[in-house]
Amino acid sequence: MTYSDGVDKTVPELKLIIEDSENGDYVKLRGGSDEEQEEEESPTRCWIGSVTSVWFWVKLISLVACLGLLAFVIIKWIAPFLIEKVLIPFIKWVRSTFSIPVLGLLLFASVALFPSILLPSSPSMWMAGLTFGYGNGFVLILSAASIGVTLPYLIGHLFLHKMQEWLKQYPKKAAILRAAGEGTWFHQFQAVTLIRVSPFPYMVYNYCALATEVHYGPYLLGSLVGMVPEIFVSIYTGIMLRTLAVASDKRHGLSAVEIVVNVLGFCVTASATIVCTIYAKKKLSAMQSEEVER
Repeated sequence: MTYSDGVDKTVPELKLIIEDSENGDYVKLRGGSDEEQEEEESPTRCWIGSVTSVWFWVKLISLVACLGLLAFVIIKWIAPFLIEKVLIPFIKWVRSTFSIPVLGLLLFASVALFPSILLPSSPSMWMAGLTFGYGNGFVLILSAASIGVTLPYLIGHLFLHKMQEWLKQYPKKAAILRAAGEGTWFHQFQAVTLIRVSPFPYMVYNYCALATEVHYGPYLLGSLVGMVPEIFVSIYTGIMLRTLAVASDKRHGLSAVEIVVNVLGFCVTASATIVCTIYAKKKLSAMQSEEVER
């Protein structure tokens, strides 16, 4: 503060501490601008930010180290044990017990019927890839999956009212399902495809689809198209298991070329699946938001 009486005099900053006798607290009164207060608080904020950043990197490095150690243990001891004691005997038992046509029929039936009783069909898909490879395995799984998604859709007629009541009880969760039953044929096809690709529990959706009034055509086609990434991953997993089993059974390791091809194939397959899943999840979130706002 400055007084104009011929001489400029600046009153120094006042700092008072007043004790509250009733509460025993101290109230600090001080002058100064907000910029000065921010300058005094900024070192503390920087220190806290530095500590937080260091702690983040410590946790990240610890997590990577633990995952690396776990991967080493699995590759060094657990995987060879499971391959030698479980996988190889199982493959030999299957091949000695069932002929190829009978095995194909059993795998077809399991992929077609398991979704109706809420059982996962991924092991059957692995076995199809292990036995039939990419081409025949893909045809077998896709044809069986068309039945696997059709049966719950038809059975859903018996529980239509119960499914509609369930959707009313969970409006936010059901918004994404209701969005699949609206709009044009292509919109329904796109929504069903995204639901299949996303981590949404598809076995539950099989029974809920009819309650959302989605038509059978886009439901079936969208389901089959959305299952393609999962089918390829399952077939590739089966082929990898067969490769490891053969290499272990013949007591020789994989060549450098085989290792590179298998690793690259796994990375490409996993990356494509992850990208598709993230994209589907974002699109479904946008559709869900639009449905909730209505």
